[in-house]
Amino acid sequence: MITLQPPRDLDGEANPWLKLGLSASGLTRFLRAAQREAGLRGDVHVLLADDATLRRLNRTFRGKNKATDVLSFPAAGAEEGNDAGIAGDLAISLETAARQAARFGHSLRDEVRVLLLHGALHLAGFDHEVDGGEMAAREVELRQKLKLPAGLIARTLQPAHRRVRA
Repeated sequence: MITLQPPRDLDGEANPWLKLGLSASGLTRFLRAAQREAGLRGDVHVLLADDATLRRLNRTFRGKNKATDVLSFPAAGAEEGNDAGIAGDLAISLETAARQAARFGHSLRDEVRVLLLHGALHLAGFDHEVDGGEMAAREVELRQKLKLPAGLIARTLQPAHRRVRA
């Protein structure tokens, strides 16, 4: 299930999905494909929110007082296949995603998909901070398979692509 908490400047819009160029059904289909490829079973709940919300969640749950692009919250017992059928939750900042999409020259839709894949891999038990490159390799493989632009880990290792305007 994907929940959209529109950024403040879109609050009250009749269809904030349309204004953002996003489709709840399209993102849900992508998330299911990413889950299958990552070997992640169970429901994933996704909150698409603003930087302030991600900052609050990051501070509360990780002790880091800054906004971030994606946070993952595995369900209790998810690694052992919990009986509730829930893999966990993801929270994505649409504001940060929009900045990153502009920086790397692709759409907000593609950036949200990159973040969904990255978060799904974390929920599947991968951790790029300690796994010696295992998550990075898997993310590259799945990014190519799912036809996504450069993933989060790969982007930190290379400079941003700059679009040249003639």
